[in-house]
Amino acid sequence: MSSSSPEHLALLLILAVLPTLTHSLCRNFCGNMPVKYPFGIDDGCGAPQFSKMLNCTTDLFFQTPSGTYKVQSIDYDKKTMVIYDPSMSTCSILQPHHDFTMSDVQYAIIPPSPDTVFALLNCSIDSPVLNHYKSLCFNFSGHSCDELYGSCTAFRLFHLLSNTTPPCCFTGYNTVKYMSMDILDCSHYTSVYGIDGLKGVGPLDWLYGIKLSYSVPDTGCDLCAKSGGTCGFDVETEGMVCICSNTLNSTRVCAAGTVAGVTGESHAPSVPFIQTFVLLLVALYCLILNDDEVCL
Repeated sequence: MSSSSPEHLALLLILAVLPTLTHSLCRNFCGNMPVKYPFGIDDGCGAPQFSKMLNCTTDLFFQTPSGTYKVQSIDYDKKTMVIYDPSMSTCSILQPHHDFTMSDVQYAIIPPSPDTVFALLNCSIDSPVLNHYKSLCFNFSGHSCDELYGSCTAFRLFHLLSNTTPPCCFTGYNTVKYMSMDILDCSHYTSVYGIDGLKGVGPLDWLYGIKLSYSVPDTGCDLCAKSGGTCGFDVETEGMVCICSNTLNSTRVCAAGTVAGVTGESHAPSVPFIQTFVLLLVALYCLILNDDEVCL
């Protein structure tokens, strides 16, 4: 086994020490999608309640126990997020039935909005939503199963196969939360949002997807943002942290002094601390390399 050169050893030691004084900044974009508080795509970013819900690859995705769903939009003013289930059926394509489920925590803090409807399609006459639980089905802006099956190329197949109009059910998320598609005895589903604006609008022009609504926890994030920081949290204690730069973190605000009428104590390392650290690195270099030109 070959031994490392002194230069190589010095470099490894310096690289090992440097990360201990740095913290990675929170990314505020995933592709073209803005990522703001309370969401985060890096450890310790955003609010801890929403940790690990979003995943950024080439696009932004929302993760639940039943799968990964592309985020179509986030409205930070209205506090809504629209996601798309790639496994659901639409007017143009039929997909095998698929359950959409959220964790209990997700359902508590970012549930489907009241103006999101789940349409259960091609249901058996023995389906519980057509019998004992028929009260779970409701009128959706005056639309009917006939209209849905007649307007959509994909859904027209149900009409052709049975020569009748197969039962369907417009319902809310709670129905699919507590009863799987197998229990509901419906072969397909689709979801539509913004139903208040869809009266008189045909199925071809509906907004397909699932709109989620969330609330922002009041942790003093506004003060952090006004001081130039990014809201995050300690990954061990889940306490709120104001992330100020690559190397500096603060508990509430970034700069010492008064921000928006509130005094915040900065937890930034002082200039002498940084100077001392640099001198230690130089001393380490000299000790290993014994370089008279640099160290004298």
